[in-house]
Amino acid sequence: MFTRDIGVDLGTANTLVCVKGKGIIMREPSVVAYDIRNDAVRAVGTEAKEMIGRTPGSIVAVRPLKDGVIADFDVTAAMLKRFIRQALKGSVFSRVRMVVCIPAGVTEVESRAVYDAAKQAGASDVDLVEEPMAAAVGAGLPVWDAAGSMVVDVGGGTSEVAVISLGDIVT
Repeated sequence: MFTRDIGVDLGTANTLVCVKGKGIIMREPSVVAYDIRNDAVRAVGTEAKEMIGRTPGSIVAVRPLKDGVIADFDVTAAMLKRFIRQALKGSVFSRVRMVVCIPAGVTEVESRAVYDAAKQAGASDVDLVEEPMAAAVGAGLPVWDAAGSMVVDVGGGTSEVAVISLGDIVT
């Protein structure tokens, strides 16, 4: 059984998908268009964003994340599932290990919602990483050193400033 490792930055404005060995392969708006009569997803990402204000009353385009956290669980899970399917199109991998970024300081309920959405989207294993830590590692900062590294993460829904030392965010 083959496994594919995927990183997801699930943002209020945009979602990025990174595949191990390939880098960032997808950067799409965090928007979903769905039919309110039967909850069927019509489009996600750029296609859904282009539908805003141009659809009949039965189709609604929404941003399922607010202030960096999930505002609509089912719509977020459907969006994530579509993005993962697009990212792995034509792949023979049957298991997906996923790392998902979450804002620092989210509640246990909010982080559990992200975990559950990733599982519902088809991930076999899910790890959550705080966004400032992911940004620091991605920038090549010495996160395990005893010296502090300051990270400023500016996103579409949240902005975070953190100092990282000894593998954790200093509080």
